Amino acid sequence: MKILRPGWLLAVLVAPVLLSTQQGPLQVAAGRIDQIMQTRSGAGDFNGTVLVAREGHIIYERGFGLANLEWSIPNDLETKFEIGSMTKQFTALLILQLVNERKIRLDGHLSDYLPYYRKDTGDQVSVSELLSHTSGVPSFTELRGFLEGPASRTSYGVKEFAQKYCSGNLQFEPGTNFEYSNSGYFLLGAILEQVSGVSYETLLRDRIFTPLEMKNSGYTHSETVLPHRAGGYERSKSGLQNARYYDMSIPFAAGALYSTVGDLYLWDQALYGERLLPASLRDLLFKPNLENYGYGWVMLIPPANSPYAAESLPMHGGAIFGFQSLIQRIPKHRELIVLLDNTDSPKLLEIALEIRRVLSENH
Repeated sequence: MKILRPGWLLAVLVAPVLLSTQQGPLQVAAGRIDQIMQTRSGAGDFNGTVLVAREGHIIYERGFGLANLEWSIPNDLETKFEIGSMTKQFTALLILQLVNERKIRLDGHLSDYLPYYRKDTGDQVSVSELLSHTSGVPSFTELRGFLEGPASRTSYGVKEFAQKYCSGNLQFEPGTNFEYSNSGYFLLGAILEQVSGVSYETLLRDRIFTPLEMKNSGYTHSETVLPHRAGGYERSKSGLQNARYYDMSIPFAAGALYSTVGDLYLWDQALYGERLLPASLRDLLFKPNLENYGYGWVMLIPPANSPYAAESLPMHGGAIFGFQSLIQRIPKHRELIVLLDNTDSPKLLEIALEIRRVLSENH
């Protein structure tokens, strides 16, 4: 889909929240980041909420633009955004928790856990290959006409959708190639439910959100009245328009979550410890496989002459009708960049690079 930037986008700025004890480089960094975000918002490149942290402290967080265009309600730090494929990192952690409990094996196969899945391919594809997008299972989002047609607006049960849209012939021998697959992560959600006997949504709540006090995160239900939910908007030749409807039974464990920048900060901090997983398993999230993809995270290796060149920076983006999201972690300095946008802005990676440059120049 071709994305056009509307020149008329109004930026409503919420006063930035800065750490009161900031001195020296942090204060300089926060000021420069604010300049970047105001410029990007004014240009129509960003409409959402941003958070930047270092060494366990939030140094900058602020909302820009509107959560609801019809009522001119501004984005703020409480605004909840759909995060699309950032969901995958939560799915991956749940899988590893059940690996830790010896209920799932990374070298176990689809057929070991989903008795209703086609056995000829299910016997070939391992859990590890699903996690690392090396399974060869074709992605339902790549099916001709799926996203544009009625299939994307239909509610499905997990078994029904897995059989109908996640059971295509393998694109290659598992483990030999990388091909990003939303179907693979849908199947991981199906495995979680089959093995645990409870819903994916319940697993998220009980195993991640409640322990970490992520009170503003959850599984998106379009019909639910959700306080502080941002409306999603897509770009067209005439400007922003309300996002198309997408039944949230479809993205499931591949992309159905919502969150806030504050909750994602709590998530980031937890990943430095062993509260959710022992280090040996937690570190598998960030161990690069083919194309530098770990489990639910991709390792960005900045090139020479760019900020943090040659370091391994875990990150992931998300795109779902009307929303874009991005999380980037810089473990060496315990730095974090979170960008949540309720338009389909194509500029989040560029913005994160500008913020990373400021951070690297102000240590």
